[in-house]
Amino acid sequence: QVHLVESGGGLVQAGGSLRLSCAASGRTFSMYNVGWFRQAPGKEREFVGGITRSGSSTYYADSVKGRFTLSRDNAKTTVYLQMNSLKAEDTAVYYCAADRGSGSYYLSSSYDYWGQGTQVTVSS
Repeated sequence: QVHLVESGGGLVQAGGSLRLSCAASGRTFSMYNVGWFRQAPGKEREFVGGITRSGSSTYYADSVKGRFTLSRDNAKTTVYLQMNSLKAEDTAVYYCAADRGSGSYYLSSSYDYWGQGTQVTVSS
């Protein structure tokens, strides 16, 4: 079992940057693919990005491609989401999730464990 805790959210002006962290408990963290999702008020949860177990491959939603970067440090059992050139439409609660299987990164149903979320607010 994995327990996930997100941090790093906050208020930032448009064009600014934030780095979110997803810290995981458990020594088997390297066996999990990790995804990030976000949910804005009144909207459905949407895929942001995913990273493979080793960190060798990453996947991004078109809306964040070129602005967001995923990385992970399995020794620290942490995944990072670097967010640059933030826009007002990036405002949402951001969640990280872990999948021990081989489900689609893009589907929230693929993931077995979820964090509690961290709020990101971008002011225009």
